[in-house]
Amino acid sequence: MHTHHGHSHGHDHHAPDHRKPADASAHDHPHPHDAGHKHHAHDHSASRFLPLALVLTLGFAAVEAIAGWWSGSLALLGDAGHMLTDAASLGLAALAARVALRPASVRHSWGLRRVEALAALANGLFMLVIVGGLVWHAVERLLEPRAVAGEAVILVALGGLVLNLAVAWLLTRGEGDLNTRGALLHVIGDLLGSVAALASGIVILYTGWMPIDPLLTMLICGLILYSTLSLLRQVVHTLLEGVPDGLSLPEVGRAMAGVDGVRSVHDLHIWSLDSHRTALSAHVVLADAARWPAVLEAERALLHSRFSIEHATLQPELPPAQPLVFTPRSPRARDAG
Repeated sequence: MHTHHGHSHGHDHHAPDHRKPADASAHDHPHPHDAGHKHHAHDHSASRFLPLALVLTLGFAAVEAIAGWWSGSLALLGDAGHMLTDAASLGLAALAARVALRPASVRHSWGLRRVEALAALANGLFMLVIVGGLVWHAVERLLEPRAVAGEAVILVALGGLVLNLAVAWLLTRGEGDLNTRGALLHVIGDLLGSVAALASGIVILYTGWMPIDPLLTMLICGLILYSTLSLLRQVVHTLLEGVPDGLSLPEVGRAMAGVDGVRSVHDLHIWSLDSHRTALSAHVVLADAARWPAVLEAERALLHSRFSIEHATLQPELPPAQPLVFTPRSPRARDAG
């Protein structure tokens, strides 16, 4: 499942061929799997507001759609459609947050934490479709301008702005996982859409310049697209079990190899279980097998304090034995033999 990496050497440089000691057939686990589940609810403290955010967003989407149809504002109609899809994304995020709390099972030994990343991936791809649709309609509106009721746009946009600020505030309380960040991305998109609708309403009311409506819509779409691609990059990196951002595989390997009693470290892998938990596995080559308990404790403390890695699977190994080689004392002795 993981790609093999080269050796990280400490004070002694050693050949890559290692042998396991007799008692190293099983892996040593510094922290059991169920330890993470005890703190899982805390990791998702922001997720508990997702149902409330869903209700607020869905209710105002209906108000904005009616106002947009009546006023002829593309910005309001686009924002209403955006809020409707946000409601769907918030519902997906709320469902994913609940599913992710399920404990580990025989079929899913890590639990279902990765469902957060899957929900964020779905929300990100959904957002790309929305951006594409809004840009298409904005171009159409530029080619065929339509009258827009500026007063109605301003009033509804102000209401949407207040609502989106409240929902965004709810979703930023506590620690945000990938799932909640995906939902928050939609809400921020709505927030920017409300700002665009408000600005276009003011410009149209005082100047009568109709192209401002689709132009601001396209500008907001560009900002949303940048955030969406950034989220998708992180989600795909997590699903591909890449090394988490902020951690360097060579740096972690060198630090582990520098622990007293360690000759080298190889087959080192680091990946994310979810937005908050990082896992590590490695083979640790020892100078003396009897020192393994002390080495294990030192490695655990290092990974926890310096790299915030809570779950590590470390396998001890001994360096290869040097074979006995007999040579004659002199060439003459060898010829005589």
